[in-house]
Amino acid sequence: MQTFKHEDLDEDILTDLLEEINELYEASEQTLIELELKPEDNELQRSLFRSIHTIKGDLGLVNFSPLIPLLQHGEDLLDYLRKGQIQYTSNMSDLVLLIMDRVKVFVQSCIQTGQAEYNKTLFDKLVVEIQRITPENAAEHEHLLAKAVSILDPSLDLSVEQPKGKENTEASAPSSIATTGIPKSISNDDREDLVFFRELMKPIEKRSKYWEGRGDRIAKLAGYINKIAGSPINEVQLAVACYMHDFGMAFIPIAVLHKQEKLDETEFNLMRSHVYKSARLLENLNQWNEARKMVMQHHERIDGTGYPLGIKQDDICEGAKLLAILDTFDAITHARAHEGHQQRPKKKAVIEINRIAKGKFSGKWMQAFNKGMAALLTSERAR
Repeated sequence: MQTFKHEDLDEDILTDLLEEINELYEASEQTLIELELKPEDNELQRSLFRSIHTIKGDLGLVNFSPLIPLLQHGEDLLDYLRKGQIQYTSNMSDLVLLIMDRVKVFVQSCIQTGQAEYNKTLFDKLVVEIQRITPENAAEHEHLLAKAVSILDPSLDLSVEQPKGKENTEASAPSSIATTGIPKSISNDDREDLVFFRELMKPIEKRSKYWEGRGDRIAKLAGYINKIAGSPINEVQLAVACYMHDFGMAFIPIAVLHKQEKLDETEFNLMRSHVYKSARLLENLNQWNEARKMVMQHHERIDGTGYPLGIKQDDICEGAKLLAILDTFDAITHARAHEGHQQRPKKKAVIEINRIAKGKFSGKWMQAFNKGMAALLTSERAR
């Protein structure tokens, strides 16, 4: 590992830089999702190119030199794409977002400590692989892109088909989650619906400062934990439920949502009503009935103390059991208004959930959750 120490830069400059990178990351993520639906849309391709080009330029202005070659060759790849010389693929989206992840971590470290560690050997190896992708070797692109992705994240083995085993067999825990909450191998119709639901939730999440990004965070983590458990839950139905489970919160008065004091009985019942409102949106869409059931049941508890129906154990669907854990995890790792809630670090949040799990959460899903979080937290410490 090498250590980069930046020049004596004003903290405001670095903070502004990180904010712009975050904005460009979010814009790029949305662009990549839309490209999954319209891979030949040249305006989307150009937009993605501009994002990488802008980030590279910003880092050049502050002399964050270790990242420039990586971004330059990522930009070259997207230049081929926008000129119609190569085709867009899902592996390309993984590569772009993983590169942007490294950029964010690098800049965050510089802001926090004045320096950042990076693996020059890995970056150089990645640059070599990206350089090998040219308009002349189209038949090799998927293999080369998959190899490049695996350099940044070895847990994403995209080039080799996984052997088929018994259903519900637990998978080993990869060290990172997917770059988006939208599963890749789904039909265009399902993808269009899922993108619609995700977009529908964006203005809803902005209604409260405590919600922004919640749907994406939970959907990505749910897909990750579901795979660890052997994918017993339909991944598309699960993703829809993750995005839509709190839709009904939009119709709760802000005064109640942001109330600092303990809610009275009327206010608490009003909060509980959000599951009906959320589920009702899906009840006339028969193809999403499984997701609707997850939404309706995600506040039920194994011992029957949950709501709205007080059902227990096997009467609760598997997707709702998983969503209950992840909904709670996200709530205690991100600041909220109620009950003087304080944001907890992820490790402490995992410990806290395990402490309250008995009677509330499924033992099977807690085991998969713990396995996944252990891998993720270990990976974060190693960065």
